[in-house]
Amino acid sequence: MIAIDPLEWPGVNMAFLVSFFGAIAMTLAVIPYGKRRPVGKPVSWGEAMLGAAYAFFTMFVAFGVAPHQWIDHADKNLGWSKDKIIYGPGGFLKPTALGGFWNPITLQYEAVRDIVVVLIHVVYFGLIIFIWKWWQSRGETKPSTEVATSTFGRPLVRKS
Repeated sequence: MIAIDPLEWPGVNMAFLVSFFGAIAMTLAVIPYGKRRPVGKPVSWGEAMLGAAYAFFTMFVAFGVAPHQWIDHADKNLGWSKDKIIYGPGGFLKPTALGGFWNPITLQYEAVRDIVVVLIHVVYFGLIIFIWKWWQSRGETKPSTEVATSTFGRPLVRKS
């Protein structure tokens, strides 16, 4: 029997995973609080300071810690640096400068690392926009499209 420890796989870094999913959980934790808080209730000074500190810490983890942990993991554990070049499956992306036959661009793993960092930022930015929109529209109700009817079931207003 082969024992497989998923925490020892080469693509797994606990610091990155905890910061990535922790920031998502901290952001989504606003939803249960927003459902419980009455809409339009005035905010005290203490609640405002606590909310501001929570939002700052959440964005610090999302935009600071998680991308840093990915860069650290890619550099140290995966060895993605400028001198490590992407050749692709079967040498398909091998650059012509190194003996390839069609690709004039030299692609490094460091560029892939940086693209992943940009995608991490895009995920968090979209999540924060979603939370802002949800918080601002949490008390709104959709207008009713029902038309008053008579006792015979016919509409009392003429549709135009």
